[in-house]
Amino acid sequence: MSKSSDRAELYLKALDQLIARDDRIRLHAEPGREFLFRPGQLLVTAEDLQRVIAKLRENGFRFELGKGFLGLERVILPNNRDDIPRIVRLLRDPKTWPGERIPLVQPHHLTVGHGGNMHGCPGDRPRPTDPLPKPGKPDKGKGVTIGVIDTGISATAATDHPDWLAGWYTPQADDVDTAYDHGDFFALQGGHGTFVAGVARQAAPGVRFDPEVALDPNGLGDEEALATAITGLAKGVQIVNMSLGCFTLDNVASEPVRRAVNLLPKDVVVVASAGNQGTERPSWPGALANVVGVAALALNGDGTIVPACYSNHGHWVDLCAVGNRSSTYLKGEWQLPGEPAPEAFDRYAYWAGTSFVTPHVAGTIAALMTSNGISAPQARDLLLSGPEFHPGYGVQVP
Repeated sequence: MSKSSDRAELYLKALDQLIARDDRIRLHAEPGREFLFRPGQLLVTAEDLQRVIAKLRENGFRFELGKGFLGLERVILPNNRDDIPRIVRLLRDPKTWPGERIPLVQPHHLTVGHGGNMHGCPGDRPRPTDPLPKPGKPDKGKGVTIGVIDTGISATAATDHPDWLAGWYTPQADDVDTAYDHGDFFALQGGHGTFVAGVARQAAPGVRFDPEVALDPNGLGDEEALATAITGLAKGVQIVNMSLGCFTLDNVASEPVRRAVNLLPKDVVVVASAGNQGTERPSWPGALANVVGVAALALNGDGTIVPACYSNHGHWVDLCAVGNRSSTYLKGEWQLPGEPAPEAFDRYAYWAGTSFVTPHVAGTIAALMTSNGISAPQARDLLLSGPEFHPGYGVQVP
């Protein structure tokens, strides 16, 4: 096994250990249908709440009502914390509702940053790399703002990267990525949002960005946090970048995320990463009809470009580009359990994943807007008008 494969396996093991230790997380491990969820929580539309409550009583479930969001009610089942997938399937079964409409009910799914991988094709963590050259002329993307919904932005981003990041966003305390697990050792996806912001500005050096936190430094969040971040974007954002996503029970679309995206102005373009598990299974929000799903390509040693083995793909993917990127990062050290020595980083990193294709696409849309004097939807449609690169990967973006 190669060193890269060894690191990938250690990364996945560390993530599995983290999930197992957190009582707020459960893994539904059904082969080919895996997903993460909040134990003991059902999300139900307000109009279906009373019918669902009556059915829960009829089946002997004890429940409480929690705080809802976006027109969805939260039903807490304290005695059935691990049984949520089974209960949702019961409530979705037409046999449960003879002659009636099936209610809209789902687990409260967790979202995952797509810089790493979970229960799929192994991926690697970031590696140190040389500093980037200074940005190009700030004409590409000038006047355009990208919302970066991620782990947030490093507290030292502006001072660590005065050429790349200083002055291109408005620092706010609730947008900070705490990034470190302990001391100066990174959490599993600490710095992910800072890296993503740097990739977007490479494609469009004149673009501003609005960082929002929807993931913790380990790259984990949930549908409520993501919906809150989407609805909390600053006014004037024209493009939204989400280098994250979730698998869901039986691949049903995430209702909270669908609702949040639908609240955005119609002239805002949303791009989201496809995910890194090497499957055709849809990842949300990337698979939503009004979101641009982005897959990854890989650059071979001979210079040819091919579909990345780790990238999710399928009919729901719209665009693709090379997923191997160097970008802005933090100072600190990486050391996973089982590694003999830490690896030091000095503000720049190399990383691969659909997470890093997505901001390249977002930045490319911004650059097309300014170079052609067109809107974000027009720039998106211009990219989508090309030929499909490979079945299930969409149109290639240079």
